[in-house]
Amino acid sequence: MTSNRNTMNNTVKKTITASLAKFGEVNKAASVELTHKLVAVFETDADFMDKVEKFDAVFDEYPKFEELREVFFDLLMINFFTSDVNKLEEDYLESKEWEAIEDETIDRGTELLNLLLYINECHDEQIKPELEDFLKEFLLVDEDEFQDEFHIYEDLISNQQLAETSIQEICENAKILNLAEEMQELFVPFMSFFLQPVASEQAYKDLEKYSNNKAFDASVYSLITNFNQTR
Repeated sequence: MTSNRNTMNNTVKKTITASLAKFGEVNKAASVELTHKLVAVFETDADFMDKVEKFDAVFDEYPKFEELREVFFDLLMINFFTSDVNKLEEDYLESKEWEAIEDETIDRGTELLNLLLYINECHDEQIKPELEDFLKEFLLVDEDEFQDEFHIYEDLISNQQLAETSIQEICENAKILNLAEEMQELFVPFMSFFLQPVASEQAYKDLEKYSNNKAFDASVYSLITNFNQTR
């Protein structure tokens, strides 16, 4: 009998597994145990802040994977929006309780959350993810009231042409560009995704060869491409 209380999105599960495996492969660190523990946290039938506490406790146990903590927090959020929220009141995300959670977690996660929400929207609308569409139609960076987004994503906006070059070009430019803090770590995997939304062995080889942050970039690229493909 399948329970309607399943609190894990299958896409998220596959994404976690693939991304951790890639990070582990590049950094020669075993990822299977961590994968099982994180999946167990995501599957727990608990409220969001309880999950956050359990999630952090798991990452505390695996310091080799520390740099993935905040991008995986974005996945915890996505999982909440797509699975957990189904068993809460319809307008839960408008509630005071959720507002308090947002305030409490304001410093958590990364800009990856926006890209994952955008990918979900692309699947809903059956369109292919494209950088210009993400910036102009989803983040509305051209609109006056979204100037915060403009500043955060300025590096992507002014370097859009790189999404039509190569992973080598993207990595080499990332080393010389003065990237804003929010985009510093995510620039290479974001651009690589828009260049090549379907991962290939060559893409990973190029990331490992040219990236300054090999394990992270390969792992987050794996996260994004798997999230996009696994439907």
